[in-house]
Amino acid sequence: MKHDAIIVGGGFAGLAAATYLARARRNVRVVDTGKPRNRFADASHGFLGHDGSDPRHILATARKQLLAYPTVELIEAEASVARIHEDGFSVRLAGGEEIVARKLILAFGMRDELPDLPGLPERWGKTVLHCPYCHGIEFSDELLGVLYRTPMSVHQASLIAEWGPTTLYLNGAELAEGERATLHARGVKVETAPVAGLIGEGLGLSAIEMADGRRSAIAALYIAPRSCFTSPLAQQLGVEIDDGPLGPVIHTDGDKMTSVPGLYAAGDIARMPHSVSWAVADGVTAGTSAHRSLVFG
Repeated sequence: MKHDAIIVGGGFAGLAAATYLARARRNVRVVDTGKPRNRFADASHGFLGHDGSDPRHILATARKQLLAYPTVELIEAEASVARIHEDGFSVRLAGGEEIVARKLILAFGMRDELPDLPGLPERWGKTVLHCPYCHGIEFSDELLGVLYRTPMSVHQASLIAEWGPTTLYLNGAELAEGERATLHARGVKVETAPVAGLIGEGLGLSAIEMADGRRSAIAALYIAPRSCFTSPLAQQLGVEIDDGPLGPVIHTDGDKMTSVPGLYAAGDIARMPHSVSWAVADGVTAGTSAHRSLVFG
């Protein structure tokens, strides 16, 4: 069977795209590994009508609602190979099945590459965080920290100071001329020593342990980790990829079409910055754009 569209990725962007294509009565197949990027967080914040909701519950509800449309199929599988054909695209699943469609939407998401520090990975999404808009007010006026990764960390620390007293942990890095004055103007303290690890009961965070044995009290640590694609399909299909400040970004136009005609990309893989709201909006754009392309060619 040849589908109207295949969507690789059943997270917020992929499900939004699939919903709009389903409402246009198009045959859609969604391929998803069941590992959304925000599965480490207990709550999603800032998404209209769902502030504080478990993102897994939001996705479960969205899947149930999507599957009520008779033209949609959702399977849990890994898409391992994708190819361009004269009249569309083919996707081969890890189990060997090959599916074809006239249009293809990539929404497989990103994976965060976390620093190799004791106590950090298990606290990701709990007390080690990325976005203060998503997880900032919950730590209002507590001792906050930012782990230096790139020069953008200076901007991150200056922003996070809005939520509470902030320390930038350089972890052995050096500040450029003028950056210390920028931080001082925002009331951000600077700790120059290398970081040895994170300390706290359970998944809580109470202190940063420095390499020299000192401990710095802290309630939440923010980092801006580099992210990478969770799938090789974009490279296989030869789409244009930009080098973003935190990782690769698939280049798209205003309709979320990539440099390959008929191939769309939505969500974190095709934008900066990232959030659930933006992912859903991009999915809607990709889905409706793909439908118009199916109608008008």
